[in-house]
Parts: sequence; C-alpha cells; structure tokens
Amino acid sequence: MDDRNHYPQESALTAVDHVTVVFHKVASHGDSSSAGDGSGDDHDGRCWNEAKRTEEKANLRDYDWDAEKETGGPKLPEEGEERGALCPPAFCVNTKAAASVGESGSQGKPKKCPGKGLFYAFLSTVFFSLISLLVKTIKDVHALEISGFRCFFQMLFIVPLLIYHKTGFLGPRDKRIYLMLRGFLGSNAMMLLFYAVQQMPLADATVIMFSNPVFTSLLAWIFLKEKCTLWDCVFTVFTLTGVILIARPPFLFGEHIQGIEGNYTNHIKGTIAAFAGAIGAACTMVVLRKIGKSVHYYLSVWYYAVIGFIQCIIMVTVLGEWKLPYCGQDRWMLMLIAVLGIAGQSFLTKALQLEKAGPVALMRTVDVVLAFFFQFIFLGRTPTWLSLGGALCIVLSTSGVAMKKWFHSSRKS
Repeated sequence: MDDRNHYPQESALTAVDHVTVVFHKVASHGDSSSAGDGSGDDHDGRCWNEAKRTEEKANLRDYDWDAEKETGGPKLPEEGEERGALCPPAFCVNTKAAASVGESGSQGKPKKCPGKGLFYAFLSTVFFSLISLLVKTIKDVHALEISGFRCFFQMLFIVPLLIYHKTGFLGPRDKRIYLMLRGFLGSNAMMLLFYAVQQMPLADATVIMFSNPVFTSLLAWIFLKEKCTLWDCVFTVFTLTGVILIARPPFLFGEHIQGIEGNYTNHIKGTIAAFAGAIGAACTMVVLRKIGKSVHYYLSVWYYAVIGFIQCIIMVTVLGEWKLPYCGQDRWMLMLIAVLGIAGQSFLTKALQLEKAGPVALMRTVDVVLAFFFQFIFLGRTPTWLSLGGALCIVLSTSGVAMKKWFHSSRKS
C-alpha cells in the first residue's frame, strides 16, 4: 500500500490583506516509522511543510498590524507577546472592509443640530404672540366667535394629517375620556385667553396666561402625586404677586388707577378670564401627561378643535353674538389665526421632541417680551411700572420652575 496516503494534508487560505493561512494535518511518528520504503517521500513532505511555514511567517511580517489597529480591528497582543496564531476561516473577518463600512455608515447618519429644538420653540412663541395681536386687532367680533373660526379651520387642516398617518378619529378606547377632557379644557383656555385679550391690555393678559407652568406643578402634585418642594411654593407666591400687580385691585391701589384699558370692570373681567385660562391650560398639561405618548399628537389636536368648535357654536348661539366681520381684511385675519395656531402647536411639539422641557419653557418667556413689544409698536400703549413689575414676578417664577425641572432631569440622565 502506498504510504503517500499518510502524507500531510494542506489547505491554504489567502486573505484580502495578503495573509496566507495554512492548515495542515501532520502524520504521527508511528505511521512515518512504519513506512519503510516511504522515508524519502516523508522527508520531502516535511521539507514542503517547512517551506510553507516560512511563507506564512513572511506574510505575517508583511501584514500591517498598525493599520488594523487604527481601523478599530480586534485587539492585538502587546509587544513581547507572541502574535503567532491566526483565527480559523469561519471567524476570519476583513477588518479593513468592516471598518470602512462602519465609517461610511457613521458618515451617512445626519448630525444633530444643537439649536434646532430651541429655534422651533422660538418660532412657536412668535406665532402664539401674533395670534394674540390679531385677536386684539379684530373689532366687533366676539372672542367666542374668533375661537370658533380657529377651531373650524384647524379641523380642516388636521383631517388630511389624520388620514395620512392612519391614526383614526377616535383614538384608543381607554384614552378617549382623557382626550375629551383635554379637548374641553384646552379649548376653554383658548376662549378665556381671547376674551381677556379683548378686555384688558395685551401684555397684561399674556403675562397672566403665561403663569400656567406654576399651576401645572401644583396640579401635578395634587392629581399625579408628583413631588412638590418648597421652591414650588415660593414660585406660586411670586406668581400671585405678579397677578395682583397687574390686576391692581382698588382696595390696594386706590380708586385712581393708571394703565387701565377702558373701565375697571372690564379690566377685572379680563384678569379673571386670564387667570382662569392659565389654570385651564395647566389642567390641560396635566391631562396630556396622563395620556403620555400612547396617542398621536394630531389626534389630541383633533379633539381640541372638534370639542372647541361645538362649544363655540352653542355659546355664541345662546349669547346671540353671531356676526361676520364687515371688511375682508378681518376675515383673512380669522383664517390666519387658525393657520398660525396649527403652526405654533406643531413647532412647539417638534421643540419638545428635540429638546428638554426646561429649555423650551425658558424660551417661551420670549412671549412676554413680544407682548410688550407688540403692544407698544402696533397698539401705541406704554406699559406701566406696575405691569412691568408683575410681569417680572411671573417671568421669574416660571423660569424658576423650568430651571428646576431642567436641573432634576439633567441629574437623572
């Protein structure tokens, strides 16, 4: 029988990076010794194996280990350690090709713009401020009718978005009661704000309405069992102080009060409406926290528009305040209010998706500055020192609430 059947069996694998891996099965000494007439062939086989091993070592020396280290390949042995064994074919990976794929993937991923969320928050603030200015500009149209027009056009814009995103028009069965409550509270807060803007100076109504984050913290403590600290109580006192400075009740400031738009009765009505609207907005935020992210945002806006529209029709009909604007400019303003409302809510939602709630709330303080600016430039009214003092108290308290939440969320993360 020919002893060449016991010769070593070799198989070579040449990698892309010029590494030649040789696997060989060496015959046992017993087999080679028993082959009397095959000793010359066995000697030739051993010489052939030695030549192959020499070729493998040469290729390993030529292999660029430092290049693999730079490309993030597997960890290499330290200096002085043996670099001898290569991995089996099943586990061999072309590290340069893998690294290039990883680099291309990371390069293809879009980089996050750090200020995009705050920019969206700023845009939403500008749009909401313009809405208040337009409501103040429109004459001889009741605030409830303006709210009804906004809800109607908002419904028209939301329907295609609901169909596109396939969210349905009712939402999850266990969330419908919260969606209805969100729509009722949110639409009432909007109506009260529009009424307050018509009855008192624009900046004063905006400042009081802006105090809702403070009341949100208190209501979340009551209904959601969130933690209430001493700072929350301090911020609440500051907010109430700001409201008193803006309302300027006669028993504290006397009968002759400066900076009142119209008579004092309308000023008090506007103050009460703005304060109630701030509480309504705070309740809306608590309900939205309860709903969470299980419901699409457009569905929440849909309930807001539908319920608000139904309420406005009923209340305007009861009060007998149906009245279309006389000029075409006011009618276009009504449509613009609806468009700006959708844009403001959309940008605010995008801002909260990209940025934490604390910085977004701080950016919303620009609303107060814009309200005073619009009132002075477009309406020709100079704010009083009491209004500025009340605005400062409310802005400080709201900013304090936002910074406190921002600090706590940063510590948790």
